[in-house]
Amino acid sequence: MNMPRLLPVLCCAVYFFLLAPILVVVLASFNAGAFLTFPPQGLSLRWYRTFFHNAVFLRAFIESMEIAVAATSISAVIGTMAALFSMRTTPALANIVRLGMTLPLVLPEVLTAIGLLFFFYAMGIGVHYSVALLVGHVLLTLPFIYINVSTSLRSFDPSWELAARSLGASPFVTFYRVTMPLMKSGLTSGCLFGFIVSFDAFSTSFLLKDVGTATLPIQLFDYLRLNFTPEAAAVSTFSIIVTFLIVIMTKTIFGIRFTK
Repeated sequence: MNMPRLLPVLCCAVYFFLLAPILVVVLASFNAGAFLTFPPQGLSLRWYRTFFHNAVFLRAFIESMEIAVAATSISAVIGTMAALFSMRTTPALANIVRLGMTLPLVLPEVLTAIGLLFFFYAMGIGVHYSVALLVGHVLLTLPFIYINVSTSLRSFDPSWELAARSLGASPFVTFYRVTMPLMKSGLTSGCLFGFIVSFDAFSTSFLLKDVGTATLPIQLFDYLRLNFTPEAAAVSTFSIIVTFLIVIMTKTIFGIRFTK
């Protein structure tokens, strides 16, 4: 058996196995029939028109975007500061910070959400004003930003900042001209992954959402409990397209390379 020739075939088979469900959803969204079936019973854009006239789904999409942007922005600040602190402190303290930042990635999402739910109710806050929901999404996105920024700063030498300061640069100028360019790719890719995770989060949003608040995954789940039309596939396909466009725009604007 020739392994070098077999390896590309195995890779293609794995990719097909991972992408086949997405392809099925995309094709089912163009179904002209009244029910969600595959293969499609004809091709039509009627369910996309239905989706774009559905105020409930559009409001849920905007809610998901707002929460994802807010959570990613907060996590970007906290994760960057934690990564810079880990770079400058002792190895023992850096390991403690690393453990705290990556712990939400190790624990099951539903356990983290339940713990936050009990905590906010014990504090008398509850899930009002979407505070608990935002905190939950920050915990989800924080590890991705911290890990990516820390990785981009792994080859950083603190003497470069000292050299800039000795030449008269202020702390802000030193950070903007020396540190920021080195961690820009890690920060951008971390924010990108964090945004996608927050946008697609279900368990945390389901347990911590306020009354009257529904993100797109929750609204889609509620819709499928009572309806089984191709509109659900159209909503999912639209979400996939938005995520894909965000990835392409980020790569184009910031010049990120996801592979070496």
